[in-house]
Amino acid sequence: MHQLFRLGLGQKDLSRAGDLFSLDDSEIEDSLTEALEQIKIISSSSDYQTNNNDQAVVEICITRITTAIRETESIEKHAKALVGLWDSCLEHNLRPFGKDEDTPQAKTASDIMSCILQNYNRPPVMALAIPIAVKFLHRGNKELCRNMSNYLSLAAITKADLLADHTEVIVKSILQGFLPLEQCDLWPSQQW
Repeated sequence: MHQLFRLGLGQKDLSRAGDLFSLDDSEIEDSLTEALEQIKIISSSSDYQTNNNDQAVVEICITRITTAIRETESIEKHAKALVGLWDSCLEHNLRPFGKDEDTPQAKTASDIMSCILQNYNRPPVMALAIPIAVKFLHRGNKELCRNMSNYLSLAAITKADLLADHTEVIVKSILQGFLPLEQCDLWPSQQW
């Protein structure tokens, strides 16, 4: 893992985490999977919900990682670790605290969601992501669910068969009022 990730995540040093933005994407690309695994450990710790420093370090590092993945077009290489971190968010409360205050894991889930699901045209990535994505539809965070439904609609355009196994969950989401999903073609195209 790159030294700045090691310092930023290992020592939870906010300054070092911020220094990651001074590096070229290619300098840190080989470290992204390991950094994601370290973030998963930090964000699953018992005091993460109340530790503002850890939350800030994680948020900065996730922003840097998702930017590097996008710029280096390396989503396939890091998809498993990214989806693993995303899945770990489901182990925590995702319901907003107050009027519009998301939990730290909901913020992480949202950032990761956009990075992963913007790659809806890459079937190997979607094969990993869709089973996790549909789990977010019923986790009590309406904003997260609305955004998810929009991305799933895009995924259905290119690879509807990946969504077919999740039809029941998707239909329940539609019935709850997440209307963008009603445009999904949930059944694989027929070959004539």
